[in-house]
Amino acid sequence: MTPSSRPAIAADHGRPARPDAIPAEAALAVRGLTVSYGEKPAVFSVDATFPAQSMSAIIGPNGAGKSTLLKAALGVIPRLSGEVHVFGRPVKEARERIAYVPQRASVDWDFPATVMDVVQMGLYRRVGLLGRLSGRMTRAARDCLDRVGMADFGHRQIGQLSGGQQQRVFLARALAQDADLYLLDEPFAGVDAATERAIIDVLKALEAEGRTVVAVHHDLSTVRAYFDHVFLINVRRIAEGPVETTFTTEALQATYGGRLAAAHLDELAVAGGRA
Repeated sequence: MTPSSRPAIAADHGRPARPDAIPAEAALAVRGLTVSYGEKPAVFSVDATFPAQSMSAIIGPNGAGKSTLLKAALGVIPRLSGEVHVFGRPVKEARERIAYVPQRASVDWDFPATVMDVVQMGLYRRVGLLGRLSGRMTRAARDCLDRVGMADFGHRQIGQLSGGQQQRVFLARALAQDADLYLLDEPFAGVDAATERAIIDVLKALEAEGRTVVAVHHDLSTVRAYFDHVFLINVRRIAEGPVETTFTTEALQATYGGRLAAAHLDELAVAGGRA
C-alpha cells in the first residue's frame, strides 16, 4: 500500500475519515476537495480543518499536493469537487478576511514595481484598483515594511532584492491587508537564517494578536518549534491534529514512506521528546 492510498491513521484521534460538520472554531475548513492535472489527481477527496488563532503547517513530500491544496482552497486553481469554508462562511464570501503569500518562484520579479508599490497592493482591497490611497494608508504600508525589517527599502525595485528580502516584502503586503487568516506557500523556502527568524517572529506575533496562520512547510526539524497544528498529506489526507500528538514517527512514515530514512524519522521523534 502506498502512502497516498492509506487511510487517516490514529493521529486523527478517532474522527471519521469524512467529517461533514464544520467546527465552529475552524478558520479554514476543506471538505471533499479533489484537484486533478489531466487524469492524475493531485489532491483526492481531502478533508482538512485548521483551527482559528493558531499556526498550522501543511506537511508532505514533493508532489503530495500541499501547494495545490492551498491554491484550490483559495480558488487560484479550479477544483473538481469539494467545499471550502472560512470562519464558517463559503470562501467566496470571506475573501476580505484572507491574505495570501504565494511561492516566491511563482512571482514575476522583473515587473517594474518598487517595494512600496508591492506593499500598497495589499491596500487596494479597501479603495479599489483605481482608488487613491490616503496618507494614513501610506503610513500603514510603511509600518508593515518596518515590521519585516524592510523600512529602508521602500524605493528599491523589487527585482533588485535578494530572495529573502523579496519574501519579507510579500509578507509585508499580506500584513497590509490586515487579514484574519494568513495563507503562506513555502514562506521559508530559499531564505537565509536571519530572514527565517524575522518571518517566524512576525507570524508568531500575528498568532498572539488572535490571527490564524496556515503555511505549506518543508523543514521537518522546525515543525515542533514553529507550529501548533499539523496537517499531513500525500495526495490524500494522512493525519491532522495538534503537533504534540500528530507529528509522530508513525505519521511521518505513513506520509513519506521510503522517502525519509528511518534514522531521520527516529531523530525527529527524539527531538520531539526533548521539546
